[in-house]
Amino acid sequence: MENKKKVILDCDPGHDDAFGIMLAVQHLDVLGITTIGGNCTLENVTRNAIKVLEVLGMADRIGVYPGHSCPMVAPLVTAPQFHGETGLDGPVLPEPTHAAQNKHAVDFIVDTVMSTDDVTLIATGPLTNIASAINREPRIVERVKELCIMGGSVTYGNWTPAAEFNIFVDPEAASRVFNSGMHVKMTGINLTRQCELTAKHVAKFREIGTKAANLAADLTDFFIGACEEESELTGATMHDACAVAWVIDPSLITAVPMHIDIELHGALTRGMTVCDYRHLRGTVPAVDLERTPTMGYRGEEPNAEAALELDFPGFVDLLNSTLENYD
Repeated sequence: MENKKKVILDCDPGHDDAFGIMLAVQHLDVLGITTIGGNCTLENVTRNAIKVLEVLGMADRIGVYPGHSCPMVAPLVTAPQFHGETGLDGPVLPEPTHAAQNKHAVDFIVDTVMSTDDVTLIATGPLTNIASAINREPRIVERVKELCIMGGSVTYGNWTPAAEFNIFVDPEAASRVFNSGMHVKMTGINLTRQCELTAKHVAKFREIGTKAANLAADLTDFFIGACEEESELTGATMHDACAVAWVIDPSLITAVPMHIDIELHGALTRGMTVCDYRHLRGTVPAVDLERTPTMGYRGEEPNAEAALELDFPGFVDLLNSTLENYD
């Protein structure tokens, strides 16, 4: 593990979170997995994380630490229409034989970051645990190497016209994080919509045939159906896996610095990630958003990096080789 990046993965499995786990535990030094109520209840997402680790043969090495069951202010919103009643419908997995850790996720994050250098946080659910950790121990802001999230959007929302699901669930937490001074890398749905797995990818997973690949195939089959029914898509969008892939191989994603803040009070825009990309205004009217600045910053200095483009063939190569390398 000496050459691998040290990470804590904060997640709410969730089909795409499961793909993030599969990528992370092979390519990164996962110090622990923390869970948060989001795609499903805290109890279910914690059980799901352990189930995935057991399939991968990693449950003896990586502990799962349950965190907050609900957002800071509002009641919990879940997404059963995409992930089913268990949060991980589709695959038939046995009940886990490993138990969750007794330590709370926030305590684990704080203690680990304060005692370990160069920890990267990856958050693929609502940001409640991360915000609570910052509130508990503000010094982690300077200790964390970076925070890579799946959440938000440079453009439109998916849960509302303006807001993406993870940010919408707990915008107060997201506001605390984006305004904390921590280096944030935002993998929003404007990027993740470029990462759509289809039946041909499922066929490749079946061909690979490892336990992890078969799990990936079952997960994708269910998720394709859910995404088609709810969004009229033709495939399954692997939102959360993109954030993990960005940490594994930064060359897979093209990102641009922006100032990003969270709308908390708008009647129609609560949870919106308000991205200032005026410095990227296209010189040709047909191009809305350049990939390099065309002028100076007009507002506040950037506090985040926003992902804009994904090397999807490169992502698929990474995913397939990962699945091949499991038993």
